[in-house]
Amino acid sequence: MHLRTILAVAAALAAMPLAALALPQPGKPAPAFSLPSVAGKPISLASLRGKTVYVNFFASWCGPCNAEAPSIGKLRAQYAKQGLQIVGVDELDAPGQGAAFQKKYGNPYGVVAIDDNGAVGRSYGTIAMPVHVFIDRRGIVRTFRIGEMNPGEIENAIKDALK
Repeated sequence: MHLRTILAVAAALAAMPLAALALPQPGKPAPAFSLPSVAGKPISLASLRGKTVYVNFFASWCGPCNAEAPSIGKLRAQYAKQGLQIVGVDELDAPGQGAAFQKKYGNPYGVVAIDDNGAVGRSYGTIAMPVHVFIDRRGIVRTFRIGEMNPGEIENAIKDALK
C-alpha cells in the first residue's frame, strides 16, 4: 500500500465513529446491494449469487483506480470463462463519469453500477479508494482490501475466490 493511501486511511479512520467501521469481513456474507447501472438496468449482488464476484469501488478522479483499470480488464477477460463477474461501483462521482471510465479503459468491468449517494460504499467501508471485495459463489467475502492492489495481488485474490 502506498504511504499516501495509508495516511488517508488513517486520517479517515480517526474521523469516523466506531459504529461506522463495520467493514466486510473475510469469511462473512458480503453486504447486499442493489444499484442502477450505467446501462440503465439495476444490478444487485443477489442477482449474481452462484457466481464469483469481484466488486471494485472506483472513481474517475482516483489515480490508483485509473492505474488498476487496464489490469482489471485483462484479468476479467482471462477469468470470465471460469465464472468471474466484475462489478465496478462508481462511487460519488459526477454523472456520466462511470460510463466514460468504462469506455476509456476498454470495458474493464462487466457492469458499472452508480452509487451516487455513497450509501452502498459506506456499507463496504469506502473510506479511501479503490476498495476491492472478492466474493465467492456462496456470497462469502474471501478478500477485502482498501487501497491500490498490483495485478498479481488482484489475480491471487481472484483465484482464491474462484476456489
